[in-house]
Amino acid sequence: MRAARIHQAGGQFEIDVMERPRPRERDVVVAVKAAGVVPNLRNVMNNYGDRAYLTVPELPAIYGLDAAGVVEEVGTLVTGIAPGDRVYINPGRSCGSCHACRVGEPINCPAFTFQGYFGFGPASQEIYKLYPYGGFCEYATAPADGLVKLPEAVSFEAAARFGYLGTAYSGLRKAGIGPGKTVLINGASGTLGLGAVLLARAMGATRILGVARNPDLLARVRAIDPSRIEVLVAGTEPVGDWARRLTGGLGVDGVLDTLGPGAPAEAMLDTIGALRRGGRLVDVGGMSAPISVNMHALMCAQVSLVGSLWFSVAEGEEMAAMAAAGTLDLSVFEHQRFTLDEVNEALSVAEKRAGGFVNVVVQPSA
Repeated sequence: MRAARIHQAGGQFEIDVMERPRPRERDVVVAVKAAGVVPNLRNVMNNYGDRAYLTVPELPAIYGLDAAGVVEEVGTLVTGIAPGDRVYINPGRSCGSCHACRVGEPINCPAFTFQGYFGFGPASQEIYKLYPYGGFCEYATAPADGLVKLPEAVSFEAAARFGYLGTAYSGLRKAGIGPGKTVLINGASGTLGLGAVLLARAMGATRILGVARNPDLLARVRAIDPSRIEVLVAGTEPVGDWARRLTGGLGVDGVLDTLGPGAPAEAMLDTIGALRRGGRLVDVGGMSAPISVNMHALMCAQVSLVGSLWFSVAEGEEMAAMAAAGTLDLSVFEHQRFTLDEVNEALSVAEKRAGGFVNVVVQPSA
């Protein structure tokens, strides 16, 4: 098969020809039809600099976080998955035997690793040896229990966005968002934030408040559902005052913060004032600036600050079901498609961060 690999730190992708993988007993081989391109990928490939606690695969390596395609071959012990099935590969891998894995919390495994991206500790290197194939290759192996079955309503290109969508969905669930709830999404026009808007709407949130910097993109976000979505250009009004004015002075039930590393701490702190008593702020963007909060005030108001990492296969199945039912509308995405030979160009386009409506994908298999 053909694969795009990085051979040296800071280098470009090179197209290599290598042996096509075969499945182990509980694995499958997927012909990759679309793989998402993460704007932050170049930072990951350079090992993040000051975030050396994140573990990247040994070189040469095949990257590509979000892959979707068609099952080509299954291992001898695989049931419930068959050749021809359309699937998304949830790239979250764990050791399978530690305490976290045994109690059904694989994301909390010390060896938790994103296939085709990065891991969270030295034990990730062993995971990479088992699953070395990111999405930027024609065929990838994955454990059968790491697959999300895709309905026909979800294109491979839209499925390549499931990493961002699932991260937002899991965060919204932790924030308690559902029918009758109000939510504020910080960074609502970005890749994570737009997905959060779509999912909050699908989950039955009564009012969705979006904050971001780009007024044109925010106008497009509001146009998705003007009866339920309100937007604020960051800096034009105190976020807390605005949110309380729109909620009868109560405040929102939850805040989903999607701002990434490099965002100022104040941008997150401002949204805490938008929460009602008992409200929850869930961070999914990884804002890395230190924050200073009055814990006594949070205690008295029973406000929670929660970190949420990734999402489960079960949550992926729920999103696929919502898309099949039509409650989760993925039609807003503007897919920009690139061949495997154009992977370096695809990364350059993704790095422009044109907003959440743009979805950059590589299509390795015809």
